[in-house]
Amino acid sequence: MAEAHQAVAFQFTVSPDGIDLHLSHQALTEIYLSGVRSWKKRVIGLKNSVVTGVYPASLSSWLFVVIAILATMYTRSDPSMGLIAKIQEHLPCAVPDAWCRAVLFSTMLWLLLIFTMRMCLKQLLSYHRWMFEKHGKMSNTTKVWVALVRIFSGRKPLLYSYQGSLPNLPVPLIKDTVNRHLESVRPLMDDTEYERMTSLSEDFESGLGKRLQWYLKLKALWATNYVSDWWEEYVYLRGRSPIMVNSNYYGMDFMYVTPTPIQAARAGNSIHAYFLYRRKLNKEELKPTRIPGTVIPLCSAQCERMFNTTRIPGEETDTVQHWQDSDYIAVYHRGRYFRLRMYHAGRLLSPREIESQIQKILDDPSPPSKGEAKLGALTAGDRIPWAKARAKYFSSGVNKRSLDFIEKAAFFVTLDDDEQGGVADDPTRIDSYAKSLLHGKCYDRWFDKSFSVVYFKNGKMGLNGEHSWADAPVLSHAWQYVLTTDCFQLGYNAEGHCKGEVDSSLPGPQKLNWEIPPECEEQISGSLAVAQALADDVDVHVFSFEEFGKGKIKKCRVSPDAFIQLTLQLAHYRGRFCLTYEASMTRLFKEGRTETVRSCTNESCAFVRALEGGEVGRCKMSLDFRAFWSIHQQLYRMAMTGAGIDRHLFCLYVVSKYLQVESPFLKEVLSEPWRLSTSQTPLQVEMFDLVNHPEYVSCGGGFGPVADDGYGVSYCALGEKMLSFHITCKHSCPNTDANTFGGEIRKALRDLLQLLSPEQAEPRKAAAQRPELKKDL
Repeated sequence: MAEAHQAVAFQFTVSPDGIDLHLSHQALTEIYLSGVRSWKKRVIGLKNSVVTGVYPASLSSWLFVVIAILATMYTRSDPSMGLIAKIQEHLPCAVPDAWCRAVLFSTMLWLLLIFTMRMCLKQLLSYHRWMFEKHGKMSNTTKVWVALVRIFSGRKPLLYSYQGSLPNLPVPLIKDTVNRHLESVRPLMDDTEYERMTSLSEDFESGLGKRLQWYLKLKALWATNYVSDWWEEYVYLRGRSPIMVNSNYYGMDFMYVTPTPIQAARAGNSIHAYFLYRRKLNKEELKPTRIPGTVIPLCSAQCERMFNTTRIPGEETDTVQHWQDSDYIAVYHRGRYFRLRMYHAGRLLSPREIESQIQKILDDPSPPSKGEAKLGALTAGDRIPWAKARAKYFSSGVNKRSLDFIEKAAFFVTLDDDEQGGVADDPTRIDSYAKSLLHGKCYDRWFDKSFSVVYFKNGKMGLNGEHSWADAPVLSHAWQYVLTTDCFQLGYNAEGHCKGEVDSSLPGPQKLNWEIPPECEEQISGSLAVAQALADDVDVHVFSFEEFGKGKIKKCRVSPDAFIQLTLQLAHYRGRFCLTYEASMTRLFKEGRTETVRSCTNESCAFVRALEGGEVGRCKMSLDFRAFWSIHQQLYRMAMTGAGIDRHLFCLYVVSKYLQVESPFLKEVLSEPWRLSTSQTPLQVEMFDLVNHPEYVSCGGGFGPVADDGYGVSYCALGEKMLSFHITCKHSCPNTDANTFGGEIRKALRDLLQLLSPEQAEPRKAAAQRPELKKDL
């Protein structure tokens, strides 16, 4: 129990001679420094709240307004038109000095100007017609709008400066949503099925839909965002199946390079980089996220729960718990859990010191406690058994203390004894690498943490993220910051170790203790069996396509995203199309998250059928593709601007459940399977110098399949010359195979580029000479 005693500041015993008090000066010092750090954080938070509260003005602008008013009064004129004199009449106490009343008036005028500027900026950010204009052809209205946005946006905004000026997500007209839904399902249904769906839609629109819409509009007036809270609760937190594979996602390391083969050194640099990022996040020094190439801000609310956050299981619904601060991380290695403090004497540990601490964990020969080794399987299995076990076995005593250390940690770290590699090592190993990040051994990750970082024995690393608290682009931004900071700012010495020195007085990592009864061990085994069956069923294939990238696609004057979406439709086509989910974002609005683009359209189906038939000329096919591109761009923009289909229908369904009324239309819509679920991984191009360092590029990340008989596809444009794809499906479905689908995607990419621009496409014969592509041709 030595580790447990280190966790308290003092201990005492009661004897006949009185109380014998033994103080631990080291522990008291750490408590004092932790308190100082916490108060510093509060002061910084208060300062940022004030700066953000007066944005888009600045604190110095108050002084300017006061001086201007006083200077005007000095010329014996009254800029307030009598208001300064009337202030005296309405104050509870006397203010005899006219100068004091002028300062008070100036402050009120300054606050009124701030409110006016914020309202103007909110109205400006509600304008979205600019998205629907042709590329390179900006209207005069939009030009004036851009100028006004720049004026009202102020200077040097903090991370959350725009939060008070972002518009609320609008509720679409129910007629528009129903019509768009009918249009989206038309290519998937025959005439009889479509007539039946049309009848259900009309009945819903003219009857129950009006009542549900009224309640939804009422919520939109009251709530900040009429979708996000219900989406988080009902889509994520109320799910009772495992979140491993079904909800969590993964992110990969650099594709071609491993900066150091030393596991502890890689952990030292990247963990330090994560805490640097958290410091910037707490101080709001990160730049607000914007739409690339524009001044338009996106909502940053999801960043608040990135660190010190965990998902708490419940029997009916889970909850997301966020703590304001945490000065340590939780580490797993060979069945044991450790608490590793990241601060000493009030400072953040250096990368070399973190490496030293991680190495101590790697060298620790102590065995895991009874029942500890596979404890993490509780977070990988079904949620109800985990909730019951947590309440029964982890609500008091040593188990509660140890569980608190894990759940309140800044994030979770796994030191994996396996070796994983990327494309440079062996292209076939990258599939194993992806599977390891997605589910591992089912007990060596803590899937409830906001994110877990995995360090492999050969220096490779990766990420597993929990989905309920935020969407992948938010965590991806931090991940890419860590990758670039690790290699280009912190770096390693000639031996591959972190730079710097080690303070010999650092206390070592604290091993957590557990008392797991046999009944709990049985529950752990049951959860592990459920998780293992799910993990074994997942088929994963990851590949990079190097024949061309978005550079050649853009030379065809088409959107790379639309090009890839049509490629997926072409690759998936087997005589029948399927409902396709493409993730879009609604972060143009306050607390916005995602929306669905239904990229399987009448135009895409017509193009694929014509191409498969082989009876249409190249010119006609090119025109058909541009028709699809046009409608796809329209659908994507509508989703981003709050005019999507699925979130509106989802919220109407939730209202119907609250009112305890049944809707055949909503029931059928919400049960439609997404057999092709797709998402584009964002790449922060300003962080990566792909011109001078093309090898330092991440392979992106992926997620599990949404439907048991479908595919999950994540893709990323890596610079101008490469595309990456992450494909998942289930072995239990005889109609899906990740490797086969990957081959179909490669073929469709080449065929589509050849069709749109023969001079841009690489000759098939030359492509066949590449060893890694021979098996696919």
